[in-house]
Amino acid sequence: MTSAIPIRKIIHVDMDAFYAAVEQRDNPELRGKPVIVGGSPSGRGVVATASYEARKFGVHSAMPASQAVRLCPHGIFVKANFDAYKKASQQIREIFFEYTDLVEPLSMDEAFLDVTENHKGIPSATLIAKEIKEKIFEVTKLTASAGVAHNKFLAKVASDINKPDGLTLITPEKAEAFLEELDIKQFFGVGRATQKKMHAVGIKTGADLKEWSEIDLVKAFGKSGRFYYRIVRGIDNREVKPHRVRKSYGKERTFSEDIDSLEWIHNFLDELAQTISEGMKKINAAGKTITLKVRYRNFDTITRSYSLPHYTNRYSDITEVVRKLLEETEVGTRPVRLLGITLSNLNLNEKTVYEQLELSL
Repeated sequence: MTSAIPIRKIIHVDMDAFYAAVEQRDNPELRGKPVIVGGSPSGRGVVATASYEARKFGVHSAMPASQAVRLCPHGIFVKANFDAYKKASQQIREIFFEYTDLVEPLSMDEAFLDVTENHKGIPSATLIAKEIKEKIFEVTKLTASAGVAHNKFLAKVASDINKPDGLTLITPEKAEAFLEELDIKQFFGVGRATQKKMHAVGIKTGADLKEWSEIDLVKAFGKSGRFYYRIVRGIDNREVKPHRVRKSYGKERTFSEDIDSLEWIHNFLDELAQTISEGMKKINAAGKTITLKVRYRNFDTITRSYSLPHYTNRYSDITEVVRKLLEETEVGTRPVRLLGITLSNLNLNEKTVYEQLELSL
C-alpha cells in the first residue's frame, strides 16, 4: 500500500503598499496622506507604489506619474529610498527563515513559504501566518497580508482578498467553489490584456472560465490556456523553490524628453548593449534570445525579439541583433520615451544570480 502524499501548506506573504508604507513609517507627516512613490509628475516618471489613501483615487503602480497627479492632485510624490526598502525586506526575510528554509522570494515585498514541515513544529499554517504577520509588525512596524492554501496559486489569490493587513485561508474542500465565484480579474496570471480578451468571449468569473474545455482555451489563449484550465480547478503542483534561477537580464531607460533622432537612438542602444554585455560577463551568463523594447510618446509599448542559434554575451552580437530589430519598429518616425534591451533563454554558470536591475522612476 502506498502512503498518501501529504497536502502542502503554502503561505503567500505580501507587504501592504510596501514602499509607501516604509515612507509613512519613517516620515510621520506622511501618515494618513496619499503618498505616491516614484518619479516626478513633471517628467517621465512612473509610479512604483501608492499608499492606500492614494489608491482610492485610482492611482496604481506602473502608472505614469503625470496621470497619477491628474487623478490625485493633492498626492504627495516621494522619491524612492531603496536603502530603506532593502533593510526592511531583509528583516522580513529573516523572520520567514525562522519558520522554514523553503522560502521563494518574488520581490522585495512578497514571498511564498512552504510550511508543511517547519522549524517550530506548528501543525497549523494559518497560525504560522498569523505569527509571521505579528512578528513583521513588531520588528518593522509594517503590515502584511497573507494567504494560506494547499498550493501557490490559491495562496497568492488569498493574500489579496482582504488587504491591507489581511489573513485568508482557502481549504482544499472550498477551493473550487471559491474560484467559481471569483472575478476573473482577481486570478493571478490574468493580466489586463487577457482580462479584456476574456470579457470579449463572455468569461467574467471563474464559473465562466470553468465551462471552457482545455482545447478551446488553448485555441483562444495559446499555451496559457492549459494554465487557466488547471487553476480554475484549483490544480497547481508547482513547488516552492528557495533558489530562483534568473530567466532574463536586461536594462531599460525612460527619457526625460521624447527622442526622435535615429542617430541618437542608435548611439544610446549601442551603449546599452555594451553595458548589458559587461553585466552578463560579470555574472557568467549568456543568452540566446535578444529583445528590444520600445515605448512611444503615447505610451504604446512594443517588443521585438530574435533568437540566435548559440548563447552569447558579446557586445557585437547584441548590438547587431538590436539594430535589425530596430528596423522592425517605427522608431525614427515616432518619438520615443523608453528603450530597453533584454537577453533571455539564459545559460548560467552559477546556480542563482541575485542582482537588482535598474529601475527608472
